[in-house]
Amino acid sequence: MTTSLFSPVTLGALALPNRVLMAPLTRMRATPPGDVPNDLMLDYYVQRAGAGLIVSEGTQVSTWGKGYMDTPGIYSAEQVAGWRRITDAVHAAGGRIAAQLWHVGRVSHESFHGGEPPVSASAEPYRNRTTVRGADGRPERVSCPTPQALTADGIARTIEEFRHATVCAQEAGFDAVEIHGAHGYLLHQFLSEVSNHRDDAYGGSLENRVRLALEVVDAVVGAWSADRVGIRISPIGSFNGLDDLTGGETGLHLARELATRDLAYLHLSEPDWAGGPALDDEFRTSLREAFPGPIVGAGAYTTEKADRLLNAGLIDAVAFGRSYIANPDLAQRLQQGADLNEPNPSTFYGGGAEGYTDYPALA
Repeated sequence: MTTSLFSPVTLGALALPNRVLMAPLTRMRATPPGDVPNDLMLDYYVQRAGAGLIVSEGTQVSTWGKGYMDTPGIYSAEQVAGWRRITDAVHAAGGRIAAQLWHVGRVSHESFHGGEPPVSASAEPYRNRTTVRGADGRPERVSCPTPQALTADGIARTIEEFRHATVCAQEAGFDAVEIHGAHGYLLHQFLSEVSNHRDDAYGGSLENRVRLALEVVDAVVGAWSADRVGIRISPIGSFNGLDDLTGGETGLHLARELATRDLAYLHLSEPDWAGGPALDDEFRTSLREAFPGPIVGAGAYTTEKADRLLNAGLIDAVAFGRSYIANPDLAQRLQQGADLNEPNPSTFYGGGAEGYTDYPALA
């Protein structure tokens, strides 16, 4: 079988030298206070500039969008300056980088919001945990509280936050933005009938539940251009306290709506990376019919899985996650058939260079 994993591909305005993308990976190493990107993060991203496209870690669009300690933002002047140093360095190393725009919604804690509960589609209790700074300064896992439902004003504020973050991403030198609509975070909370129990224009029917995601997309496109905007979805699966194994219909409806907007790409996070069921080709074919533009697959990919789906025309590129944590030169290793470093999960979140920038590259 001939592989196209290392052939060029175009995603909207981005001409990529290969189809090996770096998936967005929460690493929790921004500088407090202010959640500012720093020199350690610069080293990390530059090491991985050989990816066809780097998608940054989730980058909160506002203080309300934050849900974990030491995750970076993309809404203040200090954050823009920090990211600008990183994007300039990635570009100097020959790479391309997109900012993932993130609002966690209910996957958060009142300590991030001045004692107020986080926001969501509905004020419903659910079981999940997030990470805050403990009394000893180290990451501590705590239960998420019952959120407050976004008001009409809160929805308008959220849409504006995504628009403002897009403007900031341009100022910071990113090549594109990716809207995070997956993994049980805010936009997914509105999409899913499991978490959305509203009775207004943003709840109930399938058309209403996709409304916020589409209004965010339109605001982001209006702030830049459609060919610089992607979106990540995970319509089927269980993650962050949201069990949505029957969300395929919602995902396909959203994909059909997104197809009319001519986005740079649709990024599909597949459920098997988190222990869910593997997607079948029937769903993949339906997704391709719904969204004829570029599709990026992510989730427990091997080169064999990538080759099969690329050659079948069901995806156009692959985003690798945990393997990019441990292998800064992953694209080169895959192309050469070289052995891969094993990732150390104990150093995934928070800390310093260990398990972050000290994984060896090929000699």
